[in-house]
Amino acid sequence: MSAIGQTSHTISGTITDKSNGETLFGASVFLSGTTIGGVTNEYGFYSVTAPEGKYILSISYMGYNELNIEIDLNHDMVYDVEISEFSTALEEVVVMADEPERVILRKPEMSVVKMNIGTVKQMPVVLGELDVLKSLQMLPGVTNNGEGTGGFHVRGGAQDQNLVLLDEAIIYNTSHMFGFFSVFNADAIKDVKLYKGGIPASFGGRVSSVLDIRQKDGNSKNFELNGGIGVISSRLTAEGPVFGDKGSFLIAGRRSYVDLLLKAAGDENSVSFYDLNLKTNYSINRNNKLFLSGYFGRDAFKLGSSFDSSYGNSTGNLRWNHIFNDRLFSNLSAILSRYDYDLEFAQDEFEWLSSITNYNLKYDFKYYLSDAFKLDFGANGIYYDFNPGEVNPTAETSPVNPLKLDQKKALESGLYVSAEHKLSPKLTAQYGLRYSAFSRFGGQPISTYANDRPVVYNPELGIYERGEATGETNFDKGDVIETFGNIEPRVSLAYLLNEESSIKAGYSRTAQYIHLLSNTSSVTPLDVWTPSGPFIKPQLSNQYALGYFHNFKDMVYSLEVETYYKTVDNRIDYIDGSDLIGQNTIETEILNGEMRAYGLELLLRKNEGDFTGWIAYTLSKSEQRTLGGTAGGPGINNGNWYNASFDRTHDISLSGAYQLNDQWSFGTNLVFQSGRPVTYPNGQYVYEDLSIASYSPRNSDRLPAYHRMDVSINYKPRKYQNKRFKGEWVFSVYNLYSRKNASSISFGQNLETGANEATRTAIFGIVPSLTYNFKF
Repeated sequence: MSAIGQTSHTISGTITDKSNGETLFGASVFLSGTTIGGVTNEYGFYSVTAPEGKYILSISYMGYNELNIEIDLNHDMVYDVEISEFSTALEEVVVMADEPERVILRKPEMSVVKMNIGTVKQMPVVLGELDVLKSLQMLPGVTNNGEGTGGFHVRGGAQDQNLVLLDEAIIYNTSHMFGFFSVFNADAIKDVKLYKGGIPASFGGRVSSVLDIRQKDGNSKNFELNGGIGVISSRLTAEGPVFGDKGSFLIAGRRSYVDLLLKAAGDENSVSFYDLNLKTNYSINRNNKLFLSGYFGRDAFKLGSSFDSSYGNSTGNLRWNHIFNDRLFSNLSAILSRYDYDLEFAQDEFEWLSSITNYNLKYDFKYYLSDAFKLDFGANGIYYDFNPGEVNPTAETSPVNPLKLDQKKALESGLYVSAEHKLSPKLTAQYGLRYSAFSRFGGQPISTYANDRPVVYNPELGIYERGEATGETNFDKGDVIETFGNIEPRVSLAYLLNEESSIKAGYSRTAQYIHLLSNTSSVTPLDVWTPSGPFIKPQLSNQYALGYFHNFKDMVYSLEVETYYKTVDNRIDYIDGSDLIGQNTIETEILNGEMRAYGLELLLRKNEGDFTGWIAYTLSKSEQRTLGGTAGGPGINNGNWYNASFDRTHDISLSGAYQLNDQWSFGTNLVFQSGRPVTYPNGQYVYEDLSIASYSPRNSDRLPAYHRMDVSINYKPRKYQNKRFKGEWVFSVYNLYSRKNASSISFGQNLETGANEATRTAIFGIVPSLTYNFKF
């Protein structure tokens, strides 16, 4: 490098994959021999400012060849770069980030997991389907609520406390077939990023985590077709250039065919799902690019001729990327997201419908002020339309009258600013502030209650009951029923101890204004979302985290240790015997409580070589407490802390992948978790010839420990390796030793002997599967 002058200049551009033109999110761009540099944003854009002089521009991304380019930075430069994958095309496991050692250790991000699709494709699968969510559950701090259940839980949080985004659009239900598969087709996904804590100020609306999933843009160089045929479902993806060299497209579809197999066997029952991912983009010029993406997915379940159910997500997003100059990048998005379900009861000749729809407008900016200071700022507004339920007759002879619960509408808005600041060569900070507001609109009456108490405690019976309704207050559509506002500070620090290790600390305050109503241990597709209002307050969370990060042998091995403490105020809890179905006055079934979660997470990884993988361990506690408050009485569980239904004391995961040669590779998972908390009966008494059970304190018992082992074998025939058409066989076994993990234990009385008995229900035994994947 030559002598450095006093004048600074900026080099900016976009980093893409040389083979298909896909932009690379998180690619490292550095000036060799200095600490000047950064990483590309979600759209592959980078900007680096340095003193005038000659440098080596070093560009790297895990799984790609590093590129080093000599530059003479004597003026502001625009430099778009294409990089190519390793010629061996081996897909190495990447858990934390696709960034080199110097970026991981220095970057003030913590409690963040970034996983590439190559990692997901190496892991054993259930019933032949690759699954992003099940892959994330192999990492510390992330778990599910039992086999065959949908969604996921992060650091002791509930499922509805996770903000799940697909190309910026909110996904309300992440599961197909009641939790057996996720809605994310791995063939259409570019990258996955999960914020377990330290949530950036640009995100709001949830108090536990943010899962940010980005779809591929589509191959802008060549037409490409790939897919797979499995035992339960098949998939097909097409992508290629459009508009000459101005854009590309992606179409990815998936469908199960269990319903066809059942129909062929003469079975009247049916279960199926499909989903469709769409995306296209158009480059108006170098500084302006348009993206249009969408997702459509649906499940259908039929029980003979008496019951039909369907549910699904639909999203759409129109985005405009604009580069104002070499330091200022912006993205404007108009987003639609909808989730709905439909139940039809043929015998009773009526159907039940429910939905939640939102319209989201957001404008985000990134300003690269200097190498030491980068600024993010923006605003967004989300308009919600809640349809909690309506009943419609399906025949003129139906005895059921039409019914429509009160429709609810609300507006959530946010403003944020966040900075990444290099305070010294060893200390980097990321700090920001978000202001969020939520307004519940009128258009329906709000019930009033004696002493303003929708729930009251009955001391004679020792139970909580509905309060005494005294009337209603009517609100017109233009009225604002109630407004909430919250300031949400976020800060994280990274201090470099030496070239191999660093410590990080973070704090975040977040607010959540919508709530998922579910008084069962497992959230179902038929649960209902409701907004905050006069009797339901926003959830408010504070999370503190501290971590130590260390790399061994030039990052061949790495260790990450984090500890956290999280509190959540105004968490909805349900009175015993609560009824949430067809309920216009939800406030009579709930009390406001609080949550706390704390734990220790360890992740030891091997990142390079023929064998790669990780060991993850989580020691944690998640509890809830609900006092009587204005309702009086002792509260739920006598006002004592009790285990949340998704509490797991111990959670251990081992995941490994071994590349034997260019034809054969192997993968394995091993999982152990403490049993899920449940409430068992602890006695019984007889009243008027009826045997009545009494129960232990809420969630004071546990199901047996959960554990299983999965294996997979990948075979790529050598005859396809130098041809345009490529094929691959994937054989996997889920639950290799056929562990009968309990999803529930029910108690009853044997009708023949009169003895009490417990019945254990398991979803899976051993599940082998075979899938053929192809690409050309």
